[in-house]
Amino acid sequence: MLIPSQKLNPNLFDKDVEQIPIRKGFGEGLLKAAELDKRIVGLCADLVESTHMNTFKAKFPERFIEVGVAEQNLAGLASGMSAMGKIPFITSYAMFSPGRNWEQIRTTIAYNNRPVKIAGSHAGVSVGPDGGTHQAIEDIAITRVIPRMVVISPCDAIEAFKATIACSRIDSPTYIRLAREKTPIITTDETPFEIGKAEILFDSRKVAFNPAHKASVAGKLDIGIIATGALLYKALKVARKLNQEGKRVAVVNLSTIKPLDEDTVVRLARDAGAIVTVEEHQVAGGMGSAVAECLAKNYPVPMEFIGVRDQFGQSGTPDELLDLYGMGEKDIHSAVLKLLLRK
Repeated sequence: MLIPSQKLNPNLFDKDVEQIPIRKGFGEGLLKAAELDKRIVGLCADLVESTHMNTFKAKFPERFIEVGVAEQNLAGLASGMSAMGKIPFITSYAMFSPGRNWEQIRTTIAYNNRPVKIAGSHAGVSVGPDGGTHQAIEDIAITRVIPRMVVISPCDAIEAFKATIACSRIDSPTYIRLAREKTPIITTDETPFEIGKAEILFDSRKVAFNPAHKASVAGKLDIGIIATGALLYKALKVARKLNQEGKRVAVVNLSTIKPLDEDTVVRLARDAGAIVTVEEHQVAGGMGSAVAECLAKNYPVPMEFIGVRDQFGQSGTPDELLDLYGMGEKDIHSAVLKLLLRK
């Protein structure tokens, strides 16, 4: 069942659930953050409409810089503006930023500990027809490995709005991962969000998982699912099906991949004894790897990983590609059943 205290969208499982692009939440969040803090500036690499920075540009033209197709300059210029007291937000497709300008992000931003906010749009294979060259499925791996970098992967447009405002208030370089396609609205304005905090959204036991305790107050789970980004919706649908099949399952929304909420991850592992991670990213180096690193050190359990397995993307519709690369609902369900046989 959905956790009441999370105040999730009551129409979450309806066929006509509202869908909004996650990147739109970033655009609206940037506008709100800029209204609250005059130090915020926006820089873009010739993709203002695609990244939803156009609303910021229209309202604050004097605080906007069009860098053009020059992503390395985008990072370097933002670092310099940050050194002068500004809070720069830079946007492009995730394949180009942080993909193309990784070294400049590492050296001019993170190495110098500049609080530049990097919004990588069109991440994952759900970019669809744009094809493998434009499908960023390595961006979590290359950002979380950079010292000082905060990595956030919002599950919907509302959470992206909150994450954008929240990261404008922290003094750290930050990467926000954004999807292009319309995705179901999971959360509401009242749903808790905090950088560095994972949230339990679904728990099929009668008494909800309580993060304040070292162990659950409601007995053991059969399985724990940890998901990030837009695929959280599919994980929740699978959890509901598993619940109907008599399985005890909990689902964690891991919106902040770095710093990792190790306490919640370990408590879920202790309660479930097996974990499935779900992400629209390469399995190697992604969110699942971060979870596995944590559990290997603190509480090893059997795991299965949903994600792309050492392949490039290709052209196709978003749903076709998610199924082709093993990230559909049936794949998540199969991974759970496979783990249950091993327990």
